[in-house]
Amino acid sequence: MITEFWKTLQRAIYDRPLPLNSLIHKRYRIEYVLGMGSYGITYLAQDEITKHTVVVKQLRPSKAKIEGGLASFEKEARILQELEHPQVPTLLQKFHDDDGHFIVMEWIQGDTFEDLIFRDHHQYSEKETIAILLKLLTIIDHFHQNGILHRDLRIPNIIERHGKLHVVDFGLACYLTDSEDSEPPDHPEKAHMRAVTVKSDIFALGHFALFLLYSSYVPQSKQERSWEEELDLSKSLQSVLRKMLQLDEPYHSIEEVRTALKQL
Repeated sequence: MITEFWKTLQRAIYDRPLPLNSLIHKRYRIEYVLGMGSYGITYLAQDEITKHTVVVKQLRPSKAKIEGGLASFEKEARILQELEHPQVPTLLQKFHDDDGHFIVMEWIQGDTFEDLIFRDHHQYSEKETIAILLKLLTIIDHFHQNGILHRDLRIPNIIERHGKLHVVDFGLACYLTDSEDSEPPDHPEKAHMRAVTVKSDIFALGHFALFLLYSSYVPQSKQERSWEEELDLSKSLQSVLRKMLQLDEPYHSIEEVRTALKQL
């Protein structure tokens, strides 16, 4: 408990976001804070040279003092540069100055699935969910073919823009050749999502699919039941999801998942 208190205090003291309207690197003017993750603080900013809106991610100052924190930040920039995919933000610049360590990325202007479900109350049918998964699988397959795992495929990190899907936030991404994290997560679901194997991204996509499918769910009773009991799904999709979620013998590649979904 004392350790957790000290971490919280450190963040409050050292990891405050930069003030709005600050000019970073004599070029990027902060408009507002998009979010604060375990390693980074993300801003929406105006590039004063190009006049484009960009995303600027700052490594938390407390993490910059830790070798692993800086290495993770450097890895995120390297992975973005290597991917070069039209449905992944383009890395524009990486720098380190008196304000800290930063990476600058293309701003993907669209709606996250978190916004679509909880803000806009969009409801997704089984057929729509399968179609969305198939689109995502094509993107994730590109990652895996390049030896990269995303490891954070959640509804806030998948964006829909003009009918196309985009994947953002590579802060937890790693290479398939990396060793497992020295401190494994204490929750089984996080352990599945953070594992250094293609099954981790497949597991995350299974959870992503459940969020879409639950968007139209209306509880019939106060008694908590499993997703298989609550959702009115075809047996074939249930079977695919059970394998994605590693409840049954799991899929070992994106191609296996894609083949199963196409058969539906």
